[in-house]
Amino acid sequence: MPIKRLLAVWCLALCPALAWSAGAVDQLHQFVATVQSATGAFTQQTLPAPNSPRRAKPPESGHFAFRRPGLFKWDVEKPYQQLIVSDGATVFQYDPDLMQVIERDVSKSIGASPAAILFGSGSLDTAFVIKPLPDRDGLQWLRATPRQADAGFAHVDMGFARNEPARLELLDSFGQTTRIDLSGISANPKLPAGTFTFKPPAGVDIVRM
Repeated sequence: MPIKRLLAVWCLALCPALAWSAGAVDQLHQFVATVQSATGAFTQQTLPAPNSPRRAKPPESGHFAFRRPGLFKWDVEKPYQQLIVSDGATVFQYDPDLMQVIERDVSKSIGASPAAILFGSGSLDTAFVIKPLPDRDGLQWLRATPRQADAGFAHVDMGFARNEPARLELLDSFGQTTRIDLSGISANPKLPAGTFTFKPPAGVDIVRM
C-alpha cells in the first residue's frame, strides 16, 4: 500500500492551468515538511484498464493514521476487513478472512512506492520525478513518476485542496487505476501509544516476504 516529493511557472497570465498545478507541487512539499503525523478517512476503488473485460472492484473504505518516518496504519473496514500496519521496521498485512499475515521489510515496501509520498521521509525528488498537471474536479494536480524502473506502478497523480492531499490516482503496470479519496484529515494529532504496533493473532498463517 501503501509513498516522496519542484517546479517554476513561466507566466500566470499566459498559462493559468500550469500555475494552478505548480501550486500543487508547492503544497506537496509543504505537506511533507510540516505534517509529521495525521489521521483521516479514505475510500478507494480499483478500475480495470480501458477495454479490459474485467469489472471494477467494489469500493473500499476505512481510516488511516501515519507518523513519519515510515509509521502508518491503513485500516479497511468495508466491504471487508483488512489491516496494513508499519511499525517502522516491518509492514504487516493482515487479512482476517484468510487468517493470514504477510510481513515485509519496510525499506523494501515503502522506498519508491506511493506510500513514500505521504508517509515516508527524505527527499521526494530522489525517488520521484514530479511535474504539474492541469487542474480538474476543483483540485490542483501533480504527477509523481518513480525513478526506479521496477517500482510496480507507472505513476501516481495527486490532487490537492486547501493545502491537503484530497485524491490519489495510481496507474499500475497492468493498466489498472486505483483511486483513493482522503477526507477528514487531522494534521499532527497526538496519537495513542501502540497505534502502529501489531501483534499477529494466534493461529494465523504468517508469510514472510
